[in-house]
Amino acid sequence: MRQKLIEFRNVSFRYGEEEPWVLKNCSFHIFENEWVAIIGHNGSGKSTIAKLVNGLLFPQEGQIMINGRQVTEETIWDIRKDVGMVFQNPDNQFVGTTVQDDVAFGMENRGIAREEMIKRIDINLNAVGMQDYRMTEPHRLSGGQKQRVAIASVLAISPQVLILDEATAMLDPKGRMEIMNTVSNVQKEHQLSLITITHDLQEVVQAERVIVMNEGEIWDEATPREIFSKKTKLREIGLDVPFVAILVDELKQMGVPITNEALNQEELLEDLWTLHSST
Repeated sequence: MRQKLIEFRNVSFRYGEEEPWVLKNCSFHIFENEWVAIIGHNGSGKSTIAKLVNGLLFPQEGQIMINGRQVTEETIWDIRKDVGMVFQNPDNQFVGTTVQDDVAFGMENRGIAREEMIKRIDINLNAVGMQDYRMTEPHRLSGGQKQRVAIASVLAISPQVLILDEATAMLDPKGRMEIMNTVSNVQKEHQLSLITITHDLQEVVQAERVIVMNEGEIWDEATPREIFSKKTKLREIGLDVPFVAILVDELKQMGVPITNEALNQEELLEDLWTLHSST
């Protein structure tokens, strides 16, 4: 049975005493090796959750537990060893003059032995398909390549949790797909807990569980299939649903006897083929 790795206990947060609450009495948990997507309209509190998990912010009310330890100013440096974060703009995370130097930076700060650093650089650049670029200057890379290096740099410190905060937002559809395929493979191989904060619906359907935020509160949490079955209610809070889910509804209204709630093209094609084969 999987253990709880992250736990929010009645957490509330605001950016100033005169400011409105960005998070209001939020409670949820994330298990070891679980992929959770957090979605919501702009200003719903998604990115604030990411910063709280990483200790960039601290709650005014409630508790945050990471691996059994409460996040405080005293524990944060130890907790950050377990939490890695990749932001929307990878340029903000580059500090090295080459890809190799950048991946090494976090390990140097943690005093990891040189032999181990060399080993981890090889392993993690290979994991994200960037081993041939290790001596390249980061500014010469494409957007997708930069994100791959940012992910490798975080993985090199061996975190238990990887947070992607809109990490594919600046990429084209092909780049987003490549990055998410990389992340999916890395998550399984390294047995990480993965938190993706995103507006991309194709990323959301890959997750095990979805937490929906609305105006600073948890609106719902369930599997992607269960969440996207609530199409009308999602639209009421300003969220969209996958195109395939909309198409399934249209086909049902036309009398096509589809029983499953397909979330991607492959599932829909399989359902239609099954219907065709049975007639």
